[in-house]
Amino acid sequence: MPDDQHPSPPGGDEPARPSGSEEGTYTQKFSHSPVSARVPERVGKGSFCTGIVVQDGPNEFVLDLLQALGRPPQIVGRIVISPPTMGSLVNSLRENLNIYSRSFGPPAPLPKPPSNHRPSIQELYENFKLPEELLSGVYANSFLIAHGPAEFVVDFITGFYPTAAVACRAYLSAQQIPRVLDTLASSFQQHQQRFGGPFPQPPQPPQQPG
Repeated sequence: MPDDQHPSPPGGDEPARPSGSEEGTYTQKFSHSPVSARVPERVGKGSFCTGIVVQDGPNEFVLDLLQALGRPPQIVGRIVISPPTMGSLVNSLRENLNIYSRSFGPPAPLPKPPSNHRPSIQELYENFKLPEELLSGVYANSFLIAHGPAEFVVDFITGFYPTAAVACRAYLSAQQIPRVLDTLASSFQQHQQRFGGPFPQPPQPPQQPG
């Protein structure tokens, strides 16, 4: 096919070309509401996390998932999400923790870390290895949270047309969730104070009858 020809979209209807656009280009509105997400083999097994570090800027949050079980300690996932998605993540994690507590009782509290020395972010990244393939992270615009008696799993999903896919799967022990929730909620609140908010929340899917 010559370079200056472009196929029409399915259905044969030529979409309207915005005024001022170049010949041979067009835009088209579409509705995409994924009801499921593919799980690539490379992320299907997921990673167990023992902590989380949150960085933020005006337009995004960066969530670094830490694993301190082996040596050297390392970052096993880096997720980039927007402020509205971060707000939804905080609300959904809080709701899931409440549901968990009603079913299994509140998670046993973890020992508090020593308060005499809290490492700076520079010290954290000096101690935790960041693999090169995680430097730029993965983008997620939705998520799915599930839990059992002992653990939570969070699927961070990239929902682009035509197929939504799980970009990162994280496992956390139930004991970690209250501390992780506190970290996420505090970071989100500080972001709102610095950059403004609250941000509009995306619509939540309808609850299934119990």
